[in-house]
Amino acid sequence: MSEIPSQSRVTPAADSLAARGYRLAAEWEPHAATWLSWPHNRDTWPGAFEPIPEVFARFARTLAEQEPVHICAGSDAVLRDAEQHVGKVANITLHDVRTNDCWIRDHGPIFLSGPADAPSMLLDFQYNAWGGKYPPFDDDNRVPGQVAEITGYERVALDMILEGGAIDVNGRGTLLTTEECLLNPNRNPGMRRGEIEQVLADSLGATNILWLGRGIVGDDTDGHIDQLARFVAPHHVVTIIERDPGEANHLPLAENLARLYELTDEEGRQLEVTTLDLPRPKFFGDQRLPCSYANFYIVNNLVIVPTFDDPADDAAFGKLRELFPGREVIGQRAVDLVWGLGAFHCASKEQGVTRISDV
Repeated sequence: MSEIPSQSRVTPAADSLAARGYRLAAEWEPHAATWLSWPHNRDTWPGAFEPIPEVFARFARTLAEQEPVHICAGSDAVLRDAEQHVGKVANITLHDVRTNDCWIRDHGPIFLSGPADAPSMLLDFQYNAWGGKYPPFDDDNRVPGQVAEITGYERVALDMILEGGAIDVNGRGTLLTTEECLLNPNRNPGMRRGEIEQVLADSLGATNILWLGRGIVGDDTDGHIDQLARFVAPHHVVTIIERDPGEANHLPLAENLARLYELTDEEGRQLEVTTLDLPRPKFFGDQRLPCSYANFYIVNNLVIVPTFDDPADDAAFGKLRELFPGREVIGQRAVDLVWGLGAFHCASKEQGVTRISDV
């Protein structure tokens, strides 16, 4: 385990967005919409792309029953494919916004909540495809600016590289992340931990930053938190575990669990922690797939959980249903999707309401 502290208290700068009343809302707070990027890059699912558009279409149709859905589908070919699958579905709007890939959680904007009388803001962090792993990524990096033009939000550009899947928040100032990702030199080699924490505090209102260690085998994001641990309430976190001590994921996940039991929320209260067992190891050829029930997406009145044709599916459902009593919890099969090394949370980005809600 890391020798550096796993928790940091940070004060936003006096001239920061956070000091002006802006913050990143928790995912369970009301959404104005969800944004997707239509899948078209066959290299993301080598040899197995054919089912992916319908997987996305099913996901988009489910979302559209709960809230408006906006889909980036730039270029004639991508737009035609999206139109064939979802173009006539009510509550879905297609936009001529080009992308390199579909994982909008990481290349899309971060929408902020703010004072009722203040301009609507979105953040445009830099994006380099998880440390430069999958060039080109120039179209993806331009998405936040184009979404700002579409929505009329004011765009705040930041020089730091940050993917949305690398962070999770409770909406009250506490943020979860991992050392493996945010401190990785393939993201921001010139920034120290304290400098990264200050950006998170200033831009997102994260005054209490909690650091876990490493991610799961097969995850090409270098340990994104949305594959590991998620807030389900202001003081409650779910986290994945591997019970088999001979399995490669056992030790890093046990270390993360030990940290969570020691961490506190922004008011100094110990976190409540619920564990979710990983499904059995799954492979596509020699590639270990990053299957995780933590990659669920919280929608207005609904939680969508990835399923993996595994006996652990039912247990994960049972626990998440208990944790979201006011929402329906449903499963959607993610076995095809996860060959692209992501699932439903990776493929979606919530647009929260712009006013500060009671939390």
